[in-house]
Amino acid sequence: MKNKQTFVATLKIKTDEGNFLACYSPFGLARLDFPGATEARAQKSEVRNQRSETPVMRWHELTTRAVCCALQGRPMAAKPPMDLSNGTVFQRQVWAALQDIQAGKTETYSRVAASLKKPKAARAVGSACGANPVPLLIPCHRVVAAHGGLGGFSGGLHWKRKLLGREAAE
Repeated sequence: MKNKQTFVATLKIKTDEGNFLACYSPFGLARLDFPGATEARAQKSEVRNQRSETPVMRWHELTTRAVCCALQGRPMAAKPPMDLSNGTVFQRQVWAALQDIQAGKTETYSRVAASLKKPKAARAVGSACGANPVPLLIPCHRVVAAHGGLGGFSGGLHWKRKLLGREAAE
């Protein structure tokens, strides 16, 4: 069973789309939640707000800029350090592969599995996408079903459609 991650700061990112919730561990951005999705879930985690911590505030500035770029369908100049330590080895491999998918492009779950030399692991790739703690910055919205379907998305299919549409319009 995974360890419960401790956050040193949980900060909102206000956008025209609503408030995202960024949760930081001592090592970087550990979770990014879509507007309205999980304010209650954040309260279940141990949270200490330390707004004066310089690294967290620097990370939050990077996170805020990256979120704004992603929402506009633009490439991110920089991302904050991310703490993905709560993921399994396989999940972290999938999340690394997702970051290689260019904006405006999509890959299928089976192609991502094949790129990891695990051609029969398409469902496991889908599960890893669903477990992605920072789905806006690690672009699991760019992974689709093999026969043209959208597949799933932890932020909801309306977000997946919106993000893909904005990236294609760039």
